[in-house]
Amino acid sequence: MDHTPADWRNAEPLIDRAAPMIDPFGRAVTYLRVSVTDRCDFRCTYCMSENMTFLPKKDLLTLEELDRLCSAFIAKGVRKLRLTGGEPLVRKNIMHLVRSLSRHLGSGLEELTLTTNGSQLARHAAELADCGVRRINVSLDTLDAEKFKTITRWGEFDKVLEGIRAAQAAGIRIKLNAVALKDFNEDEIADLLRFAHGEGMDLTLIETMPMGETGEDRTDQYLPLSLVRSRLEEQFTLDDIPYKTGGPARYVEVRETGGRLGFITPLTHNFCESCNRVRLTCTGTLYMCLGQDDAADLRTALRASEDDAYLAAAIDEAITRKPKGHDFIIDRDHRKPAVARHMSVTGG
Repeated sequence: MDHTPADWRNAEPLIDRAAPMIDPFGRAVTYLRVSVTDRCDFRCTYCMSENMTFLPKKDLLTLEELDRLCSAFIAKGVRKLRLTGGEPLVRKNIMHLVRSLSRHLGSGLEELTLTTNGSQLARHAAELADCGVRRINVSLDTLDAEKFKTITRWGEFDKVLEGIRAAQAAGIRIKLNAVALKDFNEDEIADLLRFAHGEGMDLTLIETMPMGETGEDRTDQYLPLSLVRSRLEEQFTLDDIPYKTGGPARYVEVRETGGRLGFITPLTHNFCESCNRVRLTCTGTLYMCLGQDDAADLRTALRASEDDAYLAAAIDEAITRKPKGHDFIIDRDHRKPAVARHMSVTGG
């Protein structure tokens, strides 16, 4: 349930704005994912319904407010900041925010990155690189242009490929993210791996997550990555490696290609034990866990005072409620999502 804690209002103005964020289980929160918009120019079948109702623009934080919030988190120990959506690059004047946040690189912030569907990447890639973005994730579930149109409903495969090429030309490293979907792309995963590694890109496979009504039955889409891995091992040698990017993926090196392959398994293997992440929405709501509904209203604290001590107190209170792990399950009896909000609301 979204709610505003009362005790931040009584915070002493001299509270340590730079106190590190340590959750109840001793995990340091050093990674912030920020959904800068819930809007997207695709309607991927596992993520959104075709006829989405998006937030009115008046409900969104301004870019300046997002900057202030992100800066408060960086002051409190966030070292990795990822901009997400929806599709982050459809937010008007989004590059103003990227450029402003880039001032923190080298003075606390170690990485500024984003996850994108690639549709707007061709026109923004050079400026992203100029702002210090060195690595991005691009969502791509199929190499077949017709199937791509089917899964995204509105997307154009060639535009995404153009965006990938532009980012690579600008010196940005790319990791492809692919959602593994039964009876849709399960026979393409080996080809996706060869394509990614052949182009110098890592690939991460993701199990479909039961979030939000999409008009599709995800109990039928669910493909366990344990099965995917066993199939891949019929063709490739997969060596477990300790490589980490700060996210939940577990990586292997593919001996035949020399590339890395990641697995994000919210359903077959809970990845929460080392979670260092929180998620901020474009309305200023902080979710301490992707798979839980508990949230904190930071917009009220943000707008209540120009003194960031009150904002820092609200953040500290929220971190005390970060749970040990998520409760994702596939509900085959009722065929309903485990979490009612769409992935695009939280920022994935």
